[in-house]
Amino acid sequence: MRKTCLAHTCGHGERARFLTRLRHSVPVSLPLILWLLLAPGLRLPLVLAQPVTEKPVRAVDAIGMTVSDMDRSVEFYSEVLPFEKVSDVEVYGTAYEHLLGVFGLRIRVVRMKLGDEFIELTEYLTPKGRPVPADSRSHDRWFQHIAIIVNDMDRAYQWLRQNHVVHVSTAPQLLPDWNKNAAGIRAFYFKDPDGHPLEILQFPPDKGDPKWHQTTNKLFLGIDHTAIVVADTENSLKFYKDSLGLKVAGTSENYGTEQEHLNNVFGARIRITSLRAVRGPAIEFLEYLTPHDGRPMPPNERSNDLVHWQTTLVTHDADRAARGLFAGKFAFVSPGVVLIAEKKLGFKKGFLVRDPDGHVMQLVEK
Repeated sequence: MRKTCLAHTCGHGERARFLTRLRHSVPVSLPLILWLLLAPGLRLPLVLAQPVTEKPVRAVDAIGMTVSDMDRSVEFYSEVLPFEKVSDVEVYGTAYEHLLGVFGLRIRVVRMKLGDEFIELTEYLTPKGRPVPADSRSHDRWFQHIAIIVNDMDRAYQWLRQNHVVHVSTAPQLLPDWNKNAAGIRAFYFKDPDGHPLEILQFPPDKGDPKWHQTTNKLFLGIDHTAIVVADTENSLKFYKDSLGLKVAGTSENYGTEQEHLNNVFGARIRITSLRAVRGPAIEFLEYLTPHDGRPMPPNERSNDLVHWQTTLVTHDADRAARGLFAGKFAFVSPGVVLIAEKKLGFKKGFLVRDPDGHVMQLVEK
C-alpha cells in the first residue's frame, strides 16, 4: 500500500498535490504554502489532517440544589437517604459572587455521595433567597429532580413512609407493558425538606445500567439521572447535544393513568429524551405534550433561591466551552469564565450558563 505524505517525507510532486488539497479544505496563507513547498525534508505531522472532535463536556460530575438549612438537609440525605458526606466547606469573596451571580454571598457547600454519584447542597448564609413556590407542579419548567435507584421498591417506599416524606405521586407506579421503552419500571416521586422533588426508581431486569442489577444488600444504590422539564426537545438538543456534546441514550413517550399518578399531573403525556456524557448520571428531558399550562422558569430566578438547581459538568477547557456557548447566544449567569484560585470547591475555573428553559449548568475545569 502506498504511504501518504502525512506521516512521511514528501517528494516535491506529492507535496504540491497535498497542498492543493489542503488549500481547498482549510484556510492557509500564501507565505505558509511557499514555506511548506520549499522547506527541504519537511515531515508533515498527522495532526494537520485530523479535525478537532473533542466534545466540551466529558462528565456529569454532580447535581446541586440550594437548601435553606444545611444541617437539616444533611440529616435528611444521610439518614432518610443513605448519602455519605464527602466534603463540607464555607466560601465567600468576589470570585464566588461572579461565579454564582449573587453579590455579598457567603455559602456553605456540602458534597455527598451515593454509590458512584454525587449531589452538592448549597446553603446561602447570606443573602437568603426565596422558597420553592408552594403551588409548584411537576410540569412547571423549573422542575428538576434526581432519580435514585432502589433494588426493592416496596421496601424503599415503606422506609420513606416511616420517615414521613411528603408525597408527590399518590403511590409507587408500575409503568405498563404496552410502553415498550418504559415497561416494568417502578417509580415514586416525593420531596425533601425544602420541597425539592426526588424520585426512587426500580428497573426491571431488561432495562437500566447493568450496575443497577448487581447483587447487593443495599436498598438505595445511586443516581441514574436528573430530569428537567423542557418546553421543546429539539430546542434543548441544540444546547445539550450540539453545544455540549452529550449523546442521546434513549427516548420514550409516556402517558396513561400510571404516568398521571406518578407525576400527579392529570392528562400527562410526556416525551422523554435521555442524554449522557462519557461518565456520570444522565440528563433527562421531560417535554409535556399535554397539558400545556406548565409555567416557565421565573425570569428573576437566582442561585440563592431554593428553586435553584445546578448540574456540574466537567470540561477539559472552560474557556473554549464558554466561547462556544457565547456564540450560541445562551444566557450566562456568570460574566464569563471565573478563576477560583483556592480550589475549595474542587475546580480551578468555571462558569454558570442557562439552557433554553433557564435550567443552570455549571461547567468546571479541574
